[in-house]
Amino acid sequence: MRPLFHPSIEDVTVEGILHALSDPVRVAIFTAIAGSGCSHACSNFLNVSEKTIPKSTLSQHFKALREAGLIRGERRGVEMQNTSRCAEIDQRFPGLIAAIVSAHKVQSEGGPQVEKRSRRAAQP
Repeated sequence: MRPLFHPSIEDVTVEGILHALSDPVRVAIFTAIAGSGCSHACSNFLNVSEKTIPKSTLSQHFKALREAGLIRGERRGVEMQNTSRCAEIDQRFPGLIAAIVSAHKVQSEGGPQVEKRSRRAAQP
């Protein structure tokens, strides 16, 4: 089995992080991992969205997060355990992850109401 690719923290870029988190499923996965402080198996996220996510698609999401430097994956038997690299990223880009997680929380809780308030605020 091939070893997993984990970029060094010096190779992690803001653009790579933002690109990886531009997908709603990936940002939901990452915020759950980042907020828990412990490792998670990939299979824990089969139902992270409204529809069940196929295992092959889920693997691609975890690969994107890993290659962006957001998570570290480790094989344990047949499971892949994933942990966040928030502490490392926060040293390189202070406040970036906290801002992303906070914004995702606001968006998840506010839903369409946030958009309606924005439109009303824009009207004279």
